[in-house]
Amino acid sequence: MSKQLLIPKGKVKLADYSADETSGYDKTTARAEETKLEQRLVELQERLYASSKNSLLIVLQGMDTSGKDGAVKHVFDVVNPNGIRISNFKAPSPDDLSHDFLWRIHRQAPPKGLIGIFNRSHYEDVLIARVNELVPQKVWRARYEQINQFEQLLTSSGTAILKFFLHISKDEQKERLQARLDDPTKQWKFNVGDLEVRDQWNDYMKAYEDVFTQCNTEYAPWYIVPANKKWYRNLVITRAVVEALELMNLKYPEPTEDLGKVVIPD
Repeated sequence: MSKQLLIPKGKVKLADYSADETSGYDKTTARAEETKLEQRLVELQERLYASSKNSLLIVLQGMDTSGKDGAVKHVFDVVNPNGIRISNFKAPSPDDLSHDFLWRIHRQAPPKGLIGIFNRSHYEDVLIARVNELVPQKVWRARYEQINQFEQLLTSSGTAILKFFLHISKDEQKERLQARLDDPTKQWKFNVGDLEVRDQWNDYMKAYEDVFTQCNTEYAPWYIVPANKKWYRNLVITRAVVEALELMNLKYPEPTEDLGKVVIPD
């Protein structure tokens, strides 16, 4: 299933991808499948943490309300929190702006043994920076190749990369924004600025399509995750993460001493 959601090489049109796709699953069957995958995820993450020879970077991108926070909460709530590092990238600080755009990103890349999660990422520098004209076109166009080189550096150093675009429809976003307004416990998550971004929907879709066309590589592939159904979103991401960890052929490290001769005193 997750392999079917890998973006093919070449030009990408988001209109060709349904945000409602569920691959024949319903909520019950998806949750049953996810439960099985979670058991394997726990074991693989423990091996990753114990061996400390590889790392995994997960990039989550999507429009407001697409479910980035929810995906982190529901997919990774079963694993050892010591083996997870979550990074949120908001507007760059003055210190960030005094360096190259990847400086603050590289500092958060996961060390060996950890799963790193980027809730938004370096791709904001070819998304919001482009749509809002924060930098000249010449600057953001050069960033596609700079990002590819950065991601290649990470993978050549032992970090596998999975990039997920949480694909929701504009109608679904409206429902989720309204739900935040209607629920007093969720109103803190509502930002009037989200409506301005919503007005730029088509511009963002075009920017994302160019990201997928320019930065979809074998070593750092993009997945378009249908995310109108949260339960299907969670299943897709969980399966892809498990598959990526399986490819690492993770093993527990051998003991440094002959433990067969160890006697624990009374």
